[in-house]
Amino acid sequence: MKAISMPAPWRIEIVELPEPQLGPEDVLVEIAYVGLCGSDLNMYRGTFAIGTFPRIPGHEVSGTVVARGHRVPDSISEGSRVTVWPYTECGACPACRVGRSNCCQFNQTLGLQRDGAMVERFAIHYSKAFASDLLTLEELSLVEPLSVGYHAANRGRVTEADSVLVIGCGTIGLGAIAASVRKGATVIAADIDEGKVLLAARFGAQHTVNSADQNLLAEISRLTHGEGVNAAIEAVGLPRTFRQAVDAVCYAGRVVYVGYAKEEVCYDTTHFVRKELDIRGSRNALRVFPAVIQMLAGRRQPFGDLITRVYPAAQTAQAFRDWEAAPGSFAKVLVDLRCW
Repeated sequence: MKAISMPAPWRIEIVELPEPQLGPEDVLVEIAYVGLCGSDLNMYRGTFAIGTFPRIPGHEVSGTVVARGHRVPDSISEGSRVTVWPYTECGACPACRVGRSNCCQFNQTLGLQRDGAMVERFAIHYSKAFASDLLTLEELSLVEPLSVGYHAANRGRVTEADSVLVIGCGTIGLGAIAASVRKGATVIAADIDEGKVLLAARFGAQHTVNSADQNLLAEISRLTHGEGVNAAIEAVGLPRTFRQAVDAVCYAGRVVYVGYAKEEVCYDTTHFVRKELDIRGSRNALRVFPAVIQMLAGRRQPFGDLITRVYPAAQTAQAFRDWEAAPGSFAKVLVDLRCW
């Protein structure tokens, strides 16, 4: 069968692989769409520190079940439209022992530390396949990235009593916005791209800040009567925005970092102590796929507008070149694995 390979940075190839072997508790998924995320782009650039080569990309997945092992329960049938849980857990490390397998010390994410789903057909344990009769295949490919943002909102303990700042309105940031709106919070969205700021408003952010030409901290002070927000979710990964999140929250506030900083971040740690902040990392997602599927099925936000462009599998190399040349022009790129 055909597959997309990334043998080294800046290289994309179409290769032939053996058909996957179907275990007794596996489902065989005919892949429809794979979404590309920032980790994939950084793999392509050779700047993703925890990725390895050669690699088959693909962890934002949708497809149709075409075969089942004999021990697969009837809840997943042939013809079911599914997305897949792309993470692994060892079950024994400190994170797994306390039920936080999303940050398993030995996690291997599809397409990053192990081969992913940019293939014609993919076999996976039935417990990692999530079916929905309500979502389209395009919508199912959005579940994983939106789940990362949803998990960040959970890490921030967002409630209806909170004001929440989300810095960065890409797909993950919009997932955090949608989750926070769903939880009843007042959301302030910030980005340097006007198109993303406008999209954040359509996703339910009550206030928006274009921080390319507005002073973010001054706007936060104005909107919160000088107090600061209850929670700040950073989904960019820059030293400046890491510090802004700390500056923007109120006393006893919460800061959640979901963006990966590419360089060291220097802080004046006075705020950490004086404000008694909760500062949390947020990695992958934990037990939120069903909630995100339900959120998508409600269609209260224009989730389809996240998809900037769909490329056929044969043009995957061009998709990476286009995105790398103008990253700000894309929200979500999908690759159609049915079109070779």
